[in-house]
Amino acid sequence: MYVSMKKMLEDANEGYYAILAINCFNLETARAAISAAEDTKAPIILNVVQEHMVTHAKAELMVPLVKTLAEQSSIPVALNLDHGKDFKLIALAFRHGFSSLMIDASDYPYEENVRKTKEVVKMASTTNLSVEGELGNVGDANHYNSESFRKFFTNLNETASFFEETGIDALAISFGTAHGLYKDDVIPNLDFDLLKEIKQKTNKPLVLHGGSGAGDDNIRKAVNYGINKINIGADIFKAGKKCLINLLTTDPELDLFDLLMNMEKACKQAILHYINLSGSAGKAN
Repeated sequence: MYVSMKKMLEDANEGYYAILAINCFNLETARAAISAAEDTKAPIILNVVQEHMVTHAKAELMVPLVKTLAEQSSIPVALNLDHGKDFKLIALAFRHGFSSLMIDASDYPYEENVRKTKEVVKMASTTNLSVEGELGNVGDANHYNSESFRKFFTNLNETASFFEETGIDALAISFGTAHGLYKDDVIPNLDFDLLKEIKQKTNKPLVLHGGSGAGDDNIRKAVNYGINKINIGADIFKAGKKCLINLLTTDPELDLFDLLMNMEKACKQAILHYINLSGSAGKAN
């Protein structure tokens, strides 16, 4: 089933579990995510990063691909534009049929963030699409520092008003995670007190960006304290890359078809691990 994130996240918020949003850019990564969710009866979100949509995973290609896979599945599947920063590109994703949109105007002052986010909410409301906004900044795991990153954390006092003034369905918050892969097996320190306070203040769906490498215990706690959507990309790509390297090292003559099929299986296994952490298994309805 091809759906918006709206009801997915409302249900997750009420049930205190999280739905995975997996970065996808082609048939294999999309099918790996949906297959893993199908096996566990979990709702699933497929993220296409704005940069990937521009350079490779074109909207006019990804929408029919994901729609076809979703319609062949019995679980809810949403297609979300991740970190949309350019309104023209967000509108492009909207026109081509993405079922959910993220507007990331977090680099701007609060008032401008509100204004830009409201523009996307207004557009999305014409077809009942869901919209995710962002307050605070999620940094780069490659430069992770638990103390210096605190200046990018979400301001608790802005969260409730941001929901009210923009009309968003979900809010991406910064409380210690980072995008990408951490160096030297670093596990980030998450500010669970901030997360709990934001949840208490808003009682709305909250989103964790940079779930890869955040640590299994951290993921479980984040879900328990109110995270309802978890973005995972780098760890899935890492699993696929590792599989390809191992196969080619063992047998450099392997056919490309076999390589891609095995890569898809490796990505699926990595996704299954995170589904089990998220609490979303068995929640498809």
